[in-house]
Amino acid sequence: MAIEVNGKTIETDEEGYLINLAEWNEDIAKILAAEDELSITDNHWEVIKFLRDYYDEYQIAPAVRVLTKAIGKKLGPEKGNSKYLYELFPYGPAKQACRYAGLPKPTGCV
Repeated sequence: MAIEVNGKTIETDEEGYLINLAEWNEDIAKILAAEDELSITDNHWEVIKFLRDYYDEYQIAPAVRVLTKAIGKKLGPEKGNSKYLYELFPYGPAKQACRYAGLPKPTGCV
């Protein structure tokens, strides 16, 4: 599978996760969000950037519980809760946000 981004073909797996994580850019996130009929807001970018930093540090995409807890620690309890994250990423905060962030599917996600 693949998506077209600025005239370039970007390979994805069958669920839309990037094959080559180094190819990620913000335009890719916007295209993936558009496929889900979402517009990325500053709040989305905050979570996406958080996930990319987390992945850089730990070399793993966090499952939703770990993500929620880590965001709560860094961004505050009003953002570190499932309700807030599901409002931003209705198809699953960890899975959907990691896909937009160009990261692998989180551990423990089916």
